[in-house]
Amino acid sequence: MHSSSRNMAENFLILLLHLLVIMCSSHGRELGGGTKNNMNHHMMNNHHHDIDPSLMVFLTMKDLKVGQRMPIYFPKRDPSTSPKLWPKQEADSVPFSLEKLPQLLQLFGFAGDSAQAKAMEDTLRECESKPIKREVKFCATSLDSMLDFAQSILGKDSGFRVLSTSHKTKSSVSFQNYTMLEDIKEMEAPKMVACHTMPYPYGVFYCHSQTTLNKVYRVPLEGDNGDKVEAIVVCHLDTSEWGSSHPSFQVLAVKPGTSSVCHFFPADNLIFVPKVLQSDAAFSPM
Repeated sequence: MHSSSRNMAENFLILLLHLLVIMCSSHGRELGGGTKNNMNHHMMNNHHHDIDPSLMVFLTMKDLKVGQRMPIYFPKRDPSTSPKLWPKQEADSVPFSLEKLPQLLQLFGFAGDSAQAKAMEDTLRECESKPIKREVKFCATSLDSMLDFAQSILGKDSGFRVLSTSHKTKSSVSFQNYTMLEDIKEMEAPKMVACHTMPYPYGVFYCHSQTTLNKVYRVPLEGDNGDKVEAIVVCHLDTSEWGSSHPSFQVLAVKPGTSSVCHFFPADNLIFVPKVLQSDAAFSPM
């Protein structure tokens, strides 16, 4: 078998197994029942108590340190309600377009004024929006299309690793204070593709990659109630192209281009990074 074809087959198997693990160990979203995971729709504020707890996800590089204690929301979702990725042939046979929304609502049996219809509209609108400068984005509706996009960014002849947040304990608590433990590690990620689940009748992942400098960390956490989480955190070091109205700037009291913006990933989101031989680097506080 040609090395490129062999790599693609290996990568496909790795991703398939990883998705199966996520479906068994984390939780899915009911259509219209959750917030979008695209970071442009998140907001966090440690200084106010009237904010939706599900939006408590932001921090800066300066906050990323052993002993740091902060409120974090990790959604607890029922895997049985998680929309599954369709096979590519089946997904490609159905239009995925805001223009076709009335037809899609009829196909899936949703009323035009329902929460499901609003969720579908929001997802399609987000998927059709223009990327920011130096960003490439794509909404994957099948495992094959997600793999194709990831490899177009990381390189078709290279292998990849799939990273995700892992919950080491079972708990019904979704929002609490967590403390960052020892062994924070920076993951080797010269390139990366982030894929976020979106509310839709079947599995849709909003995937994007930026050419600006980003860092990926694995952060061990312990909740106040003893919950253990190995969280994936992505830090965007260059925010100069982000709009000034981005909620993270208001929350963190910074301006575009003046600070890093980091965010925690829920367990059903994925990070693709190239496969590397060397070990991941030890964390050095900023």
